[in-house]
Amino acid sequence: MNNQTPAPTMRDAALLTVENLSVRFTRSGKTMLAVDDVSIDVAAGETLGLVGESGSGKTTIGRAVLRLLGAANTETEGTITFEEKDINSLSAGDMRRMRQHLQMIFQDPVSSFNPRRKVEDIVAEGLEIQGVSRAERDKRVDAALAAVGFTREQVAGRKPHQFSGGQCQRLAIARALAVEPQLIVCDEPVASLDVSVQAHIINLLQDIREQRKLALIFISHDLAVVKNVSDRVCVLYMGRIVEIGDAKAIYDRPAHPYTRTLLEAVPVIDLDQSTAPAAPRSAVPSRIRPPEGCAFRLRCPRAQDKCASVTPTLAEAPGGQFAACHFPHDEPAPGMKPA
Repeated sequence: MNNQTPAPTMRDAALLTVENLSVRFTRSGKTMLAVDDVSIDVAAGETLGLVGESGSGKTTIGRAVLRLLGAANTETEGTITFEEKDINSLSAGDMRRMRQHLQMIFQDPVSSFNPRRKVEDIVAEGLEIQGVSRAERDKRVDAALAAVGFTREQVAGRKPHQFSGGQCQRLAIARALAVEPQLIVCDEPVASLDVSVQAHIINLLQDIREQRKLALIFISHDLAVVKNVSDRVCVLYMGRIVEIGDAKAIYDRPAHPYTRTLLEAVPVIDLDQSTAPAAPRSAVPSRIRPPEGCAFRLRCPRAQDKCASVTPTLAEAPGGQFAACHFPHDEPAPGMKPA
């Protein structure tokens, strides 16, 4: 599982470094490898997009960064370092203090809110935990609300159910901003919103990142959404990185066939011709009993005999990104069948 070798994609002077992260969940006597030997880093002020289908390990990585996985029936290996501090070795008190630098925005903000609390108190939750004085707390709450387009008068005395989904997500962003973090993990922050509201939230996050010099990990299953916010993109499949690199390189010329499949699944409006997204060749394999060799080979139009026996490792592709594929950029040969 964990080869403990330096990842070719790691860089010096990163704000956050995740090395050889593996996470196993055990449920009902069965063990699933949710994240398999993942190494990523994020620089100050940078946005890294984590993209992949449901169950690819994106959220598990995000929760591992904030140490939110819980210990019951969970086994974690690897190191997570933030500003040269090992996250996994911190005491509960030290981790509580660390969370003023690391925050998370959840896909469903309403479920992360206490429905009995007033919104201004919800935004101030992190500040209360950090022991910030009342005067400073009010100042920071006002600044966080202003950053997402609210005033205290607009939210005063109101509870979460009195706001729309988009407004609640803006309030969730304000709660994360209130403690003045350096990095925010955004876990599918626009997945449950209408398209027009999605655009507003994405633009808001971009503006906040530039104004506050924030680093973001932006998690999504939608490559079209990730494209608009990310400096670099990390594509995950069944818990492993299959491609990572500069966003433009990956979108202009994807090296891995799974990345190409995700891009082809993005709807395109063509007035002259109706084009349907390309469907994968088969369903996602079992996570309990993953296939030998390349996990994507059963769905891959490029797969050959080598793919069934040898697991590909990340190597630099012609576009400058790194891909875990034996045949990066190759087009499928006519009549090629999965091995």
